[in-house]
Parts: sequence; structure tokens; C-alpha cells
Amino acid sequence: MVGPGPKCPPIGRLDGIAIGFGSPCLMGVGQTGGASCSPAGQDTLHGMGNASLEALAALVRDDDVLLGAASASPYVEVEAALEDRVARGLWADMRFTAARPEVSCHPERAVRGAQTVISAIVPIWRPLPAQPEGPVGRLPRYAWGDPYATLRAALGRVRDALKAEGHRAVVHVDANHHVDREGARRAGLTFSGKNTMAIAPGIGSFAAIGTLITDAVLTEADPTAVHQGCGSCTLCIDACPTGALDEPYVLDAEKCLSYWTQSRRAAPEPIAAALGDRVYGCDICQDVCPWNHGPAKRRAGLPTTGEAWVRLDEWLDATDEELVERNRRLYVPGLDGRYLKRNALIALGNGPEEHRHLAEPYADSDDLILGPAARRALRTDR
Repeated sequence: MVGPGPKCPPIGRLDGIAIGFGSPCLMGVGQTGGASCSPAGQDTLHGMGNASLEALAALVRDDDVLLGAASASPYVEVEAALEDRVARGLWADMRFTAARPEVSCHPERAVRGAQTVISAIVPIWRPLPAQPEGPVGRLPRYAWGDPYATLRAALGRVRDALKAEGHRAVVHVDANHHVDREGARRAGLTFSGKNTMAIAPGIGSFAAIGTLITDAVLTEADPTAVHQGCGSCTLCIDACPTGALDEPYVLDAEKCLSYWTQSRRAAPEPIAAALGDRVYGCDICQDVCPWNHGPAKRRAGLPTTGEAWVRLDEWLDATDEELVERNRRLYVPGLDGRYLKRNALIALGNGPEEHRHLAEPYADSDDLILGPAARRALRTDR
């Protein structure tokens, strides 16, 4: 049996500083001390006593994954908010967790007898490498690598440990089955920022989130919520070039640059121009957030990893299938590589004139995805 952890003040260490999230059941990277969140004799697995959240956290600590837990209960307010956003057209044509809120907002239905939602976060901030010479496009930090693969593997180990103890458990990572940000908030890991991002004190918002739902009881009481930390700050709202955050804590997808890089629809000219060199996603509202400044300073010495910049000519020269396969970590509508090529053409049109000739092979195309973007890049649409 897995035993619940009592309510106690945890202390962890991330990036060399001590952090306390106010959560009674939070275990994470390089735990160094503080009161234990497991009853005596319940901090190990498999024949060495009953499992606890602390023991489960030990299974993922080497991956820099932090765990928190809360009871599996309905996300009533989030479900209402999703329905409101959709009704107001703020979700554009996105589906994701709004497709089936009766599923994504109800972790208590995920497994029979669900008791606990374990939320996992992994920091992803790395220094931005210098922009290479030539025609290049920018990726958002979460897409430099695949942090969700790390979370799937880490939570897979937790799931296997729970199942070995006779419990049911299911993992949801980067999936539409669960509103991960609400799970992390209830687990005492994060608060919701005015830019709608999940912000973890000591980590910031540059983090990926995953979820495991189980019938094991791992917490006696829900954690104390992390203090809402935005205050009067409006840096993210002011920095958004298209006004997607004009209503604090609410995102208008119709104005969001990241949305348009993942949409089947052709971006209006003001959006296309604002994208600049971005070929996927956008980090503007996170880059200006003060909660990310401290973690960025502490992680500045880390090696740069992953793919921050992509060659636009390579994207355009690849077959559609090759491009999708190469970027499997990205959401691409219909797994159609033309949408990534479209984004590359938009970036070409926003970039130095010397590179725009790369759009010429597509300029005469009657392809409704590529043709208009190529003609825009060559300024022949005006």
C-alpha cells in the first residue's frame, strides 16, 4: 500500500537556492532537508515499507523533475472558465483540453477510485545561443528539445512503482485528457500568471508539466496554494505586440502569435509581421516576466542544448514528411509539413531581403498554404 504524507512544510533545492512552495506534499530536485512528508517507515518502495510521495519523488529526482500532489477532485472553476473562453471565441478554433472538459477537468474519473493527482514539472530554461549566420528562424525554449519525453519517462517509472504496489495509475503528458496547469496549481507547485502561464517560484514559467492520476492516497489534505505573485505587474501584457493579454489572466488566441504558428488558418498581415523570425511558438510574455529573471541568472552557466534556431532553407528544401518527422515534438496540424514551411516563408518575408529569394520556388504555386506566404515574402502580393 502507498501511504499518505502528513501536512508538513517541505523544503527543496533548485539551482542552488532553497525554496519553499507552501505545499505540504512537494518533493523535488536535490531535496536537502526540512520536515519529511512521509510517515515513519513509509519512504521506500518494493518490500522496504509502504511507498510515499517522497519515495516516488526519488525515482525522478535525477531528471530534475519536481513532484507535488493533491486530491483527485473536479476542476469546477476551470471547467466553467474553459466553457466561457470557448463561448467568447477566445480559443479560436483550438480544441486541446477544451474539446472534452468533462474529461480534462475531471481527474476523479481518470481511473477507477482515483484519489490523487501527482503533478510533475521540469525546468527547461537554457541560455539562448547566438543567432547563426544565414536564413534562420527562432523556436520557443520549450521546443528546443523534448521535455515532455523526459516527463513521460519519469512519470512512467512512478506509474510502474505504483502498479507494482497494486495501485491503478495513468499518465497524461502534453495530452488533452487533463488540464495540467490546474493540477500543478492545486499541488502547490505553481500559480497562474497574468500571461496565463503556470509560474513556479524558483523555476519560473519555463517549465513543462505532466500528470499522473492514481487510486493511491498520497496526501491527507490538499496543499496550501502558492501565493498569487503577479501583483500590479503588467510587463507581459505591455510586451505582447498584438494585445493577446489585454484581459489579465485570459488569453485571446485570435491575437496570440503562438496560436497562429500552429493554426491551419492563414495569419492576418499584422500577425504575420509581428511574428518576426519566429517559426513556431512565442516566448515574449515569458521573457519579460520577473519570475523568470532569477532562474535565468542561476541557470546562465548551463550548457546550451537543443535546437534554438532552425535553417529556413533546410525547412523549405525538406519533403513535407521529412519535416514533420524531424519535428515530431511539435504540434503540426494534420501532421502536414506545409504548415511549418508556411511559417518559414513568413519568417523569410520578415527577414533580410538577401534571403527572400528562397521563397521563389513556391511563388507561382496555387497551394493555398504555401503560395500566399511565398508571394508575401517576395512582396508580389501587393
